[in-house]
Amino acid sequence: MSTPVLSIQGVTKSFGDRLVLSGIDLDVAEHEAIALIGASGSGKSTLLRCIDLLEEIDDGDVFLDGEVITDPSVSPVAVRRRLGFVFQAFNLFPHMSVIDNVTLGAIRSGTMRKKEALERGRELLDRFGLGEREEDRPDRLSGGQQQRVALVRAFACRPRALLLDEVTSALDPELVGDVLEIVRELKGEGMTMIIATHEMSFAREVADRVAFLHEGQIVEIGSPDRVMESPERPETRRFLRRLLAAGRI
Repeated sequence: MSTPVLSIQGVTKSFGDRLVLSGIDLDVAEHEAIALIGASGSGKSTLLRCIDLLEEIDDGDVFLDGEVITDPSVSPVAVRRRLGFVFQAFNLFPHMSVIDNVTLGAIRSGTMRKKEALERGRELLDRFGLGEREEDRPDRLSGGQQQRVALVRAFACRPRALLLDEVTSALDPELVGDVLEIVRELKGEGMTMIIATHEMSFAREVADRVAFLHEGQIVEIGSPDRVMESPERPETRRFLRRLLAAGRI
């Protein structure tokens, strides 16, 4: 069996007295997309932030291509060169142009020379319908366009895996489709991804497996059809019933 791209083993995280993650175990294979679903506060975003070393874990380990990355001796900067993280709130630099936002990480990290980074950045912006906006500042773009730039920025460095944290939650409903279409394309190209999402139809379409988080634990994991149509755990059934009642499935 090949080594998982990402392996999360016994990861625990608390904020003060509040236990947010409790012994999370999860392996993500090459080219696999896993959707994290669950109520707000269930630990989805915190798990992604722990994988990217934006939060220090209390116990357990995270492995990237078989190498532990949560050891204190490991440089978080070096790890983040190999992982792409897309935030809920875009996190673009407002004083920089679109193309500079896209290329800054690759150039600063030494992943690419400036010429190569610019060529790749422009190629991706063209591909995803943003070629004419490369000199614009983020405040001249719609929310959907800003999130597409954030996705291009994360993908531009050719990461081993993408971590997507509720990438549509800050968007107006009519802008969601454009962003999700990019994620579909990246999945079609074989990008390894962990996606925290409230978009159940999207999770069903794109994910190879769905992991349901409840009170900081993965209580159920399986194929999207199995988890959403025949959930085994009562917590999963209650969560899906609430979504159905709210018209979100």
